[in-house]
Amino acid sequence: MAWLLRRGEVLASVDVSGRSQRARGVDGVSVTRSHVVHTFGARGALDVAYLSDDLVVLSTRHLARRRVGAPALSARLVLRAGSGSFERWSLRPGDELELKE
Repeated sequence: MAWLLRRGEVLASVDVSGRSQRARGVDGVSVTRSHVVHTFGARGALDVAYLSDDLVVLSTRHLARRRVGAPALSARLVLRAGSGSFERWSLRPGDELELKE
């Protein structure tokens, strides 16, 4: 487990392996090395942020159930969270994130 921060503000606890996120559906927040996301098998919609290697948000998307997001080839990491999380966090492209263990 790690903490997801933006400018020192804690946004969420994060599963950096992504395994428990996939097993549970949308109960948590995860960061995984990827540039493609789908919601097949998820219990609900997801908020997805595509990130650079240095954790800068390149783009954000909302994916409904049973959808495949368009690949973001410039992204190296994907941040997944339950629907509505990014709105609560005011997460936007250009935000610089940090993971602290």
